[in-house]
Amino acid sequence: MLLQGLHDLGYVEGQNITFTYRYAEEKPERLPALAAELVQLPVDVIVAGPPEAVQAAKQVTSTIPIVMVTGGPDPVGAGFVTSLARPGGNVTGVSLVFGDELAGKWVALLKEALPQVSRVAVLWDPTRPMITATMQEVERVAQGVGLRLQRMAARQADEFEAAFAAMVREGSEALIVL
Repeated sequence: MLLQGLHDLGYVEGQNITFTYRYAEEKPERLPALAAELVQLPVDVIVAGPPEAVQAAKQVTSTIPIVMVTGGPDPVGAGFVTSLARPGGNVTGVSLVFGDELAGKWVALLKEALPQVSRVAVLWDPTRPMITATMQEVERVAQGVGLRLQRMAARQADEFEAAFAAMVREGSEALIVL
């Protein structure tokens, strides 16, 4: 997906971009040496997958941008970034970790992008404890930015149709899915 995205932007390997690959071959103890080798080449950007690779790269450079493409851990909790709002340092990227801070950020960004919105539906599963804690953060931030939330519970796929019908009926102007 990364290569396709770069190609779509006009980058062609061997013409105007070069990729230098390093693999730890299932041996995480090799990561610090591989990261140090990349820094010595030097490279313009390091794209790191597993959290251990991000950590190894972060330990050997504070100037080369590191793009993390990982499903976890929480980048703030792992010390990769200072906060989601102001990451600081040289690490950026994506994380699939779903956390309260991220959910609160969604609400704030929604209000910033669509300032006229006043009623937002939140689709969630109240039987999941982690989602319940996240819903509390969404409610806290929504109250702070003047949004009214419409909580729409859906535990199974057969409940979606009724939830969406209620959102329309009650005038929701946007949707957040937890």
